[in-house]
Amino acid sequence: MARIAGVNIPTNKRVEIALTYIHGIGRTKAKEITAKLDIPSERRVQDLTDAEVLAIRETIDRDYLVEGDLRREVAMNIKRLMDLASYRGLRHRKGLPVRGQRTHTNARTRKGKAKPIAGKKK
Repeated sequence: MARIAGVNIPTNKRVEIALTYIHGIGRTKAKEITAKLDIPSERRVQDLTDAEVLAIRETIDRDYLVEGDLRREVAMNIKRLMDLASYRGLRHRKGLPVRGQRTHTNARTRKGKAKPIAGKKK
């Protein structure tokens, strides 16, 4: 099992797919990395040589913001908005949708389980 950026990536999957298990690397960046290192798209992780795994690891460490650093940066960005008391920061603080979605109905993922209100029914 290859360990890249602190994540054990699955061995029986194609390299492009396995790299997406790392937070901050999606399909596009995974394709970019494999193209840059001349690794064929049909190659499986178990078929990679140690040198190729090392090259992937070094490329990700050097060129991409992933895992803990990326999570920390996103958290700091949200904290900054909350400290500024901007509209988006207030929405984050209240646990409501930030990007203009409706809240009269829906938004249950952000708001949590519905709480019944006595005497609401008409």
